[in-house]
Amino acid sequence: MLSNSKLGFGLMRLPKDKQGQIKLDEVQRMVDSYMERGFNYFDTAYVYEGSEEAIRQTLVEKYPRDVYTLADKLPAWKLTCQEDVERIFQESLNRTGVDYFDFYLLHSVEKSHYPTYEKYQCFDFIQEMKKKGKIKFMGFSFHDDADFLDKVLTEHPEIDFVQLQLNYLDWENGVIQSRRNYEVARKHHKPIVVMEPIKGGTLASFSDDIEKIYKDYAPQKSIASWALRYIASLEGVMTILSGMSNAQQMNDNLDTMTHFEKINNEEAKLIKQVTDQVLSYPTIPCTKCRYCTPGCPMHIQIPDLFTAYNSAKMYGENRRYQTYYKDHSTGDYQPAKTCIACGQCESVCPQHLEIISLLKEVSEVFDS
Repeated sequence: MLSNSKLGFGLMRLPKDKQGQIKLDEVQRMVDSYMERGFNYFDTAYVYEGSEEAIRQTLVEKYPRDVYTLADKLPAWKLTCQEDVERIFQESLNRTGVDYFDFYLLHSVEKSHYPTYEKYQCFDFIQEMKKKGKIKFMGFSFHDDADFLDKVLTEHPEIDFVQLQLNYLDWENGVIQSRRNYEVARKHHKPIVVMEPIKGGTLASFSDDIEKIYKDYAPQKSIASWALRYIASLEGVMTILSGMSNAQQMNDNLDTMTHFEKINNEEAKLIKQVTDQVLSYPTIPCTKCRYCTPGCPMHIQIPDLFTAYNSAKMYGENRRYQTYYKDHSTGDYQPAKTCIACGQCESVCPQHLEIISLLKEVSEVFDS
């Protein structure tokens, strides 16, 4: 593995005051506690406002360079010309106060950003910086489907590691595709840095009836610890990033990972039970056989729009599902609102779904 720190300190959600300023005193205490427990992987990004400067003041200026590792990221959406690539890289070095990054990533590689990274030769740039000793290991964070991840890793085998969104709630999510992305990374033999293991705090607390499933088995363990242990039990996971925003969260994560216990078979069944219960909201039982799409006169990608709808219902509406919906309803394809109710789809659906009315529901969520 490229890092021996199983728990990473994600710096995107640092504690802030009412004015939006990072609380440096609290960050300092968190950094010290984290280091004292034997962990050393810090993850920031050019677009994490104030984060690079905060880690300079609380880590870089206070600890020897060889006792910690620092990861930073280059954002495609900030690139407008070739010169921006080196400028942003140098700005990040200056902000953090280091001479090199242990880990450097192309930020959020996905279909919409990949052409920018290729256009400005960003993969070549980070490879050149690695040769010059400005980067030790190069990678990218990823937000797209498994087939696209396979394509990127095939086209860029020089990449040392990948950063993926993995957690048990997203494991079979049709948009996030945690399991499938994990399997692709393993196929390409890439170490994995995990982001959103607790899904932005979603997996840190549930309703009382769901939490009871965990508490009856292990009352001393926090709800969040189940999510961390689930991911830490996977083969090939190098570091798990937790965006800890206060000392309580940090201490809980430190306790979990300092005394790490791999998930056993009985616990895996409990996690499956919790997952099934959380995801038991009403969804469209589409099997994605795609019998309905060839004959649609409006070229509506019905199964894909149903996937976006189901994900939004189960996981909460957010930009990811809006983007997924848009990707499958623009260009050669049409949104749900364009359905003309011809009934062709319903005549061939083996699940006998009332697709016309279901598309109206989908349209109410996404086409407004």
